[in-house]
Amino acid sequence: MELLLASAVGILTASGIYLILRQRSFPVIIGLSLLSYAVNLFLFATGRLALNQPPILNKYAEVAYTDPLPQALVLTAIVISFGMTAVVVMIALSAYLSARSDRIDMTDETGEDA
Repeated sequence: MELLLASAVGILTASGIYLILRQRSFPVIIGLSLLSYAVNLFLFATGRLALNQPPILNKYAEVAYTDPLPQALVLTAIVISFGMTAVVVMIALSAYLSARSDRIDMTDETGEDA
C-alpha cells in the first residue's frame, strides 16, 4: 500500500513539474493541479495508512486509530486549490482573449526579448 501511494505521489509530482515547464498557460494550470493532488496525497498519508480504523480515540478503538488532522488539512487544501484554480483559469482566459495566444514567453510581438 505504501509503495503504491509513494509511486502515485512521485508520478503526480513529476507530471506536474513537467507540465509547469511548458510554454502554454493551460498545461501550467493542469500541472499546478497535479502538484496540489500530490501534496494532498502526501498529507493524507501522514495520518497513517490504516484500513477500517476510526478517526478518533474511543472505547471501540482500543488498539489503533487514524489521525484526523491530516484529513482536515486535505479537505481544506482541496477547497482552497479548487478556488485558486478557478481564479487562475479566469486570469489565463482573459490573457488569452486579450492576446489571442496562450504562450508564456518573454518576447513581444516584434520578436525581441522583453
